[in-house]
Amino acid sequence: MRHDLSTRATEARELMDDPDADIEMLERTYRRFRLVNALVSRPGLLYRREILPRARRGRLRILDIGAGGGDVCRMIAERLRRAGLDAEITALDADARAIRWAAEHDGGAGIRYRCALSSDLVAEGGQYDVVFSNHVLHHLTEAELDGLLRDSEALVATGGVVVHRDIARSRLAYGLYGIATWILSGTLFRGSFIREDGLISIRRSYTRGELASRAPTGWTVRFGLPSRLELRRNDDAAS
Repeated sequence: MRHDLSTRATEARELMDDPDADIEMLERTYRRFRLVNALVSRPGLLYRREILPRARRGRLRILDIGAGGGDVCRMIAERLRRAGLDAEITALDADARAIRWAAEHDGGAGIRYRCALSSDLVAEGGQYDVVFSNHVLHHLTEAELDGLLRDSEALVATGGVVVHRDIARSRLAYGLYGIATWILSGTLFRGSFIREDGLISIRRSYTRGELASRAPTGWTVRFGLPSRLELRRNDDAAS
């Protein structure tokens, strides 16, 4: 089926967001997130550019908003441990199923898992040196996006950084993802939501221009290959 990618498909809903989604398929999806994120969003760049330089200056407080299965947090914890560096990492998600699975698969990473909203942390007076999200923005309504950015500004400590990373909607991204996941749909991604939900995610995602038009003063939007967006609040804006 061909889809119109000229505008965001805000009416489309990812299957894993259904409260009645098959739990076995959901857990297989969480298990495959690390591979998909490594290929699509390249979280290692976030670690090298934003986290590692700050961690070398002292112990960090890191917040992952919408952490899902917690794979990015675990990757960060592993790399910091290998580098002999320390951080307090909080994985936040409003879906209790995701937080429960992530906590059960922590593997000794020592991450703090919380089923809550970013606004709950603001109410508690939470402060973090690095606030980030991965593939969350396209899930949100416009009001929810505005709320996330306000919360992010309140949660980031002086001298810290906020980086919200997502997919950029394009025919190229849709086509490449469709081909890659079709090849693996009968093996690695079998019995998961990876293929169908990933395609829906791309349809719901922003273009660079659309996201830039939504960004408040002090935020910038960057584009990265193959099809990634980064909505960032610069250090000087957060200080």
